[in-house]
Amino acid sequence: MYASRMSNLPPYLFARIDAMKAEQRKKGVDLIDLGVGDPDLATPPHVVEALCTAAKDSKNHHYPDYAGMPAYRSAVAGWYRKRFGVTLDADKEVVALMGSKDGIAHIGEAFVNPGDYVLAPSPGYPVYRTGTLFAEGKVHDMPLLRENNFIPVLSDIPKNVAKAAKILYINYPNNPTGAIAPEGFYKEVVDFARDNEIVVVSDNAYSEISFDGYRAPSFLQTKGAMEVGIEMHSLSKTYNMTGWRIGMAVGNAEVIAGLGRVKTNVDSGVFDAVQHAAITALSGPQDCVKDACRIYQERRDVLIKGLQGLGFDVPLPRATFYVWVPVKDCMAFSGRLLTEAGIVATPGVGFGASGEGYVRFAITRPVARIQEAIERMRKMQL
Repeated sequence: MYASRMSNLPPYLFARIDAMKAEQRKKGVDLIDLGVGDPDLATPPHVVEALCTAAKDSKNHHYPDYAGMPAYRSAVAGWYRKRFGVTLDADKEVVALMGSKDGIAHIGEAFVNPGDYVLAPSPGYPVYRTGTLFAEGKVHDMPLLRENNFIPVLSDIPKNVAKAAKILYINYPNNPTGAIAPEGFYKEVVDFARDNEIVVVSDNAYSEISFDGYRAPSFLQTKGAMEVGIEMHSLSKTYNMTGWRIGMAVGNAEVIAGLGRVKTNVDSGVFDAVQHAAITALSGPQDCVKDACRIYQERRDVLIKGLQGLGFDVPLPRATFYVWVPVKDCMAFSGRLLTEAGIVATPGVGFGASGEGYVRFAITRPVARIQEAIERMRKMQL
C-alpha cells in the first residue's frame, strides 16, 4: 500500500516517546517530562495581544503570501541586522517558514537529486535525515564526539562523498549535545563548501537560549557565508512560540529562491495574523528573552549539580535548553527512568548512531520538578 520510500523512514522519535508517555499515564504515573524540547514558559503577553488584534482584522483571513508578508520579511532582516550585524535583502534573501522544521524538511527537494549525498551531524535533529530520504538522497553521517567537543571533523569526510554532496547541515548551538561552535569553525565550513560546491544549511534555532554571558553567532557573520549557504531560524524557542509555527530562512538569494519555489507548490504560507505577532516579537523589547534565559540557567544549574551528585560526568552546556548525559546504554537507561521513576528522557540513539551512550534531558520543567526528578533517580539503583 505504502510507497517504497516509506520503508526507509524510521518512526519519528518524539511520536514514539509520546506513545510511551501515554501508556504510563494510563497507569496513573505522575510523569516528569524532560523529553521533548517544548518550552513550558508562556508566549510573551505583548505578542499574544498582537495576534488577537490581527486575528480580528478580516484582511488577515485570506491566503497569505507564500514567501511571507513584506513587513514580516523586513522585520526578520531588521532583527538579523540588529542581532548579528548581518545585512539581508528582505525581498530576495528572506523567506517565511512554518517553523524551521518546515524549511529543513523541504530544502532537500530543491537541491538533492536521487543518489546525491547530504552531510548531516550524528547525533542530530532527525529531520536532517528524513528530509534527505524524502528527496531520495543518501545521508553521510558526521559523528559529533565528545573528544572533538561535538564538532564534526570535516577532513574525515571521504573526498568522493564530499564531491557528491549537495547539502551540509550544521547546528550550533547544538541539539542534542548543547555544544557551541568554536572560533574558526564557520570559516572552515565556508572553505569546505566552496571547495566542494556544497550548499550549507545552518540550523540556528537555539541562538538566543544561552548562558554565562555567551552570545551565539550566526553562520552568516562569517566572510563568504552568504555565497555558500543559508540559515534557518525560528521564533519557537526564542519567544516560546512552538505551537505558532513560524520561522525564517535567510541568506544566499539563489538558495532561498529554490526553497521558496518548493514551498509555493506545497503550502500556502503562514497565517498573516501570526506574522503580525512575529513582527511584534522581533521588533519589540527583548527582555522576555533574557528572562527566559535566566530561568533556564537556574534549571540547568540545578539539574547539572544533581546529576553530578549522582556520579554522572555531565558537560556544562552554555546554550540550548538541553543537557547531554553520558550513560552506558541509552535505550535501557531511558526505559528504566520511565518505568521505575516516571521520568521522560530522550535516548541519544534516536538522534543518530553516534548518540548511543547518551540521553538528552530538556530543562523545560520548573526547578521543583527537576529537583524531584533527581530525588527519584537517587532512589534508583543506577
